[in-house]
Amino acid sequence: MSNTLPNAALDHLVLPTASLETARGRLGALGFTVAPTGVHPFGTANCCVYMADGTFLEPLAIADADACAAAAAAGNVFVGRDRAFRSTGRHEGFSAIVLASDDADADHGTFVGAGLSAGDVLSFSRPFQDASGRSDTASFKLAFAAAPRTLPFVFSCQRLNAPAVDRSALQHHANGVTRLLSIMVVAADPAAASRFFATVTGVAGEAGATATRYALANGDILVRPATSGDGALPTGLFDFRAVTFGVSDLSATRRVLSANGIAFETTDQRITVPPAPGQGAGFIFEERA
Repeated sequence: MSNTLPNAALDHLVLPTASLETARGRLGALGFTVAPTGVHPFGTANCCVYMADGTFLEPLAIADADACAAAAAAGNVFVGRDRAFRSTGRHEGFSAIVLASDDADADHGTFVGAGLSAGDVLSFSRPFQDASGRSDTASFKLAFAAAPRTLPFVFSCQRLNAPAVDRSALQHHANGVTRLLSIMVVAADPAAASRFFATVTGVAGEAGATATRYALANGDILVRPATSGDGALPTGLFDFRAVTFGVSDLSATRRVLSANGIAFETTDQRITVPPAPGQGAGFIFEERA
């Protein structure tokens, strides 16, 4: 699996939302610069948040329900998994961790061999527009992995054509965010969840006091046991619960959140914002150089 040897890396995170307008408003109030709406050829649409480290958030909404239904029926795994996630009533959430890849076909072979494939490889293209209005076409190939009876999933993303547009304006955020630091996974069966992430990332887990850490090239996946305070895990074996961002100046982050009426807590030099409509996961901000 070529995206894992030796430098498995995060590419982006998929955050289902009932409304891109709501997501755009919420993310803007959190101090993020939100990209123009992107429309997929199979009925979904997004409004992404790009970071200077090359990773991004993908708030995802249904733009054309009929097109989504047709795509799912035809075996489109991306749409099918999104529909399955929403079928539980979770139209706001965090459904997928996406890994950067240079060979999605090889990744698919690895997933199949491990008994973790979620379906066929998907290739598609969509228009891309930067903040100045310049456009290009982005093309991708995706390979999908999922744990048994679990709705959140992982897929690898190979960029067949990267847009030749300037994203620098989109990567500047008033809250000071520059990068993804980590993703928190809460597991009903930590041992099984850890085996899953070790397989799909190709990274050996490092057991810590509270979580097992998968140290990818540009961020960590942290898997910890579910506790009574986490409530039920309706998504199955594990649930994606929180994203930690690196910021250049935590005091600036605090000022932006306060000015925009965002409720937050500050503990141990971290700012934590609970999930809300348009923000499907807990967001944590830490000051990092």
